[in-house]
Order: sequence, then C-alpha cells, then structure tokens
Amino acid sequence: MEASDPLLRRQAARLALALDDEHLLAACEVTTFIGGGPGGQHRNKTASAVRLVHAPTGVTVTATERRSQSQNRGAALERLRAALTRLTHVDRPRRPTRPSRGSKERRLKAKKLLGQRKAERREPGRW
Repeated sequence: MEASDPLLRRQAARLALALDDEHLLAACEVTTFIGGGPGGQHRNKTASAVRLVHAPTGVTVTATERRSQSQNRGAALERLRAALTRLTHVDRPRRPTRPSRGSKERRLKAKKLLGQRKAERREPGRW
C-alpha cells in the first residue's frame, strides 16, 4: 500500500525513522536472493543478498556486497534509513534576489577588460 501523496510519504518516513531496527524491519518486506558478482562459490550459491521494501513509503533498497546475509541486512537497513532521511527533507523555498550594484559594476568591468585584451590582439588598421 504505497502512498502516492508526497505529504503522506514524508509523514510515513518520519514515523519509520523513529522506530528501532527490529520494528523497522518488521514494517518492511524482506526478500533474500542470490547476488551475483565477485565473492566466490559461497556468494554465488547462497541467497545472501537482501532487498528491503518499506511499503508505507514505497522505498526499496538492496545490499549485495557482503557474503553474509546478516551483514547485508544491516547494510540495507542503513541505506533504508538514509533514503527515509532524504525523503523527509523539505527544500526551503527560494526567494529571488537581485544582483547588487557592486556585483554589476564588477561584472561590467571584467567584460570591458576582456574586450580591451581582445582589441589589443587585433592587427592595427583592421576594424
């Protein structure tokens, strides 16, 4: 039951961040699977990779880099907390500003200086 409304997702993420690891894991759908890649026979034959899906927010994270399922579960939990933290962040609205008089003068001075340099490179008598 994924919440599509951003406000509901943000609220669910805040509530989830307040939970400890056990309760957060209980709120997630935990899936184990065989994670390929380097790691040898042990990694390629066992279902040590972990995928966590937090249903209230719809956030999905995976951890496949370790050979141990419990270590991957811990790494996935850390990633889930980081993703939920990003989800709770609210950007402050930007207030448009105008360039100051000094910055305008500096910009025009730099432009004039560049034009003078380019003019000095020209051949005399041309232009």
